[in-house]
Amino acid sequence: MPAAVADGAAPMQGPEFSRLFLDQISAVNDKLSGADHAVQMLATGEAPSLHDVMIRLEEARLSFQLLAQVRNRLLEAYQEVMRMQV
Repeated sequence: MPAAVADGAAPMQGPEFSRLFLDQISAVNDKLSGADHAVQMLATGEAPSLHDVMIRLEEARLSFQLLAQVRNRLLEAYQEVMRMQV
């Protein structure tokens, strides 16, 4: 159980940020793997349609770009905190 906050606020409940971030990384990885599999199916002629494959590829690309931007913003925030003088 998390320690109580000194100012009397209720302790944080729910999943930790790191767990949420790791879950999102896993979800993006699953989308990338699914898109890769769809391309392989298209190459072998097993894919239902080129349209579906292109949609999966675009979803995977956008998910990866979003994850990269979140990571960049987190890194910038961390670097800003590290530059603060105490």
